[in-house]
Amino acid sequence: MKTCSNPLCPLTQALTVIGGKWKPVIIYQLYRSSKRFGQLDVAIPGISRKVLTSQLNELLSDQLISRQAYNESPPRVEYQLTDKGKELIPIFSSIADWGGYLVEEYKLDLAKG
Repeated sequence: MKTCSNPLCPLTQALTVIGGKWKPVIIYQLYRSSKRFGQLDVAIPGISRKVLTSQLNELLSDQLISRQAYNESPPRVEYQLTDKGKELIPIFSSIADWGGYLVEEYKLDLAKG
């Protein structure tokens, strides 16, 4: 496969939007239901609140998630996947299947010692 770093390269564009350590995890967490910031913070161990905020803002900017603010006291904000974000679920499912294969391969290697 030819490597591309050109901004007009489809692979570069896709990885710019969904790449990194946390964006796929955030998208996965929002797959089944909308979540509040605190729920995401608890559901994703190891992510700092600053990084979570930054990643949510990038996902919002790329229109993969939406943010719903409710006029309540105290204020409540929920994040959910947009239709554009939901298009990633079959792709991530395929990657997860492949990852499962890698995990099994790793376990076999460990068993062999």
